[in-house]
Amino acid sequence: MARITLENLAHSYLKAPQGDADYALKEMTHVWEDGGAYALLGASGCGKTTLLNIISGLVRPSRGRVLFGDRDVTAEETAARNIAQVFQFPVVYDTMTVRDNLAFPLRNRGMDAAYVARRVEEVARMIGMEEALGRRAKGLTADAKQKISLGRGMVREDVNAILFDEPLTVIDPHMKWELRTQLKRLHREFGHTMIYVTHDQTEALTFADKVVVMHEGRVVQLGAPEALFERPEHTFVGYFIGSPGMNFFDAKVEGAIAHLGGAAMPLGAAYPQLSGRVQVGVRPEHVTLSSGEGLPVTIRRVEDVGRHRIVRAETPAGLLDIVLPEGEPLGAGATHARFAPDRVNVYRDDWRVAPAETHRGEAA
Repeated sequence: MARITLENLAHSYLKAPQGDADYALKEMTHVWEDGGAYALLGASGCGKTTLLNIISGLVRPSRGRVLFGDRDVTAEETAARNIAQVFQFPVVYDTMTVRDNLAFPLRNRGMDAAYVARRVEEVARMIGMEEALGRRAKGLTADAKQKISLGRGMVREDVNAILFDEPLTVIDPHMKWELRTQLKRLHREFGHTMIYVTHDQTEALTFADKVVVMHEGRVVQLGAPEALFERPEHTFVGYFIGSPGMNFFDAKVEGAIAHLGGAAMPLGAAYPQLSGRVQVGVRPEHVTLSSGEGLPVTIRRVEDVGRHRIVRAETPAGLLDIVLPEGEPLGAGATHARFAPDRVNVYRDDWRVAPAETHRGEAA
């Protein structure tokens, strides 16, 4: 296992990059702790797989260093890094049985036959393929083959890290939940450093202790799921995390008041004077409807999703989503919306601003 340090790391696929826009990965410095379970989350093309391939050694960065512990592995090949990697689409040996596929990484390292047999049985149980151990991989479905790939990635107990590149793409939804649960159990049991790439927020939030959110080649936030939900450091995080995502409105902030759509909305703290594009963000879960106080709304439709209802409304400041808890009535006099003041975040040019009390003279 290893602590992974990305030091002044940046990468461009161009031979002579001229500026920031030429870099698939913008410069970053991050430390991922030994034994952590991390998810790399973001939209397609944001740089997740490039970063994973730099960590694994499949891509050498244009700038910066990768360290495993105190060892600089930037120039080392994948084999020298002692990692396991599971790719988006299944990679198996069709002529081998499921048992031999799972055993291959262990036999290749000369492990004891009794240990190999025991470990293969454990992993086969974990991925639900005990009954198929004697079958050749060639005749199996893509779903089953990907489970073999997952098992082969997890069979070794001595790796520095296990890297997963959207490994559940071809897995059916029910099995996805089971395998994520098994991966969490494996992490708790063996303490491997795990990095899991996905564009699915549910996968990221249920798998990882820390989620690394990427946007346009940049890490915009690294934090626990609760922090991503309650205190998004960038508007993209607020938009991308949650269903529906965070509501954002252009606003003028004066101390502890936000002015938007002709309404004065109280904030949970006072803010410094801000320049640039200023916005407030509030989760749909933290908006309530009222009969005459707050931001004027016109309700356009209500969507019942079972556990709650989503109210889609228009306001003078823009579109607004509101989550109504199950059983809460939607009265005919619901003409205004109020925001929970201590749940409102303030942003300048897409980055979250700290309140004045903790601001110390510099906005985030």
